[in-house]
Amino acid sequence: MSEAKRPITPGPKGPQAARLRQRKYDLVRRFALPQDLLPGSLTETATRCGKRTCHCAQPDDPGHTAWTLTFMSHGRRRVERIPKAWAEQVRDRVRAGRQFQDAVRDLLTANAELLVLARKQKLQQP
Repeated sequence: MSEAKRPITPGPKGPQAARLRQRKYDLVRRFALPQDLLPGSLTETATRCGKRTCHCAQPDDPGHTAWTLTFMSHGRRRVERIPKAWAEQVRDRVRAGRQFQDAVRDLLTANAELLVLARKQKLQQP
């Protein structure tokens, strides 16, 4: 088998490798692929409509509030209005999506650290 096709086995050894593998397995067990997560961010903004008789024309009035979900899709930024009644549920789904993304990043980092550790251990072998 060529050097480029040879699998990285056995994996790295030692307590550091064991901790990394344990972190990796804990992350994988914690998250099944959730169905209702959302990417991006949810933002509440206040605007003024411009009508002189509207409540928002008063100096101390915050204006009309609107919720928007901002996310990337196919390389483009999308901004979608969210009904006020949905805001809390959407906020929870965005938060869960961010936690999932953080866990995936941690998993990928653990994999990279295991790879580096395996390489170092291979170089130290006689």
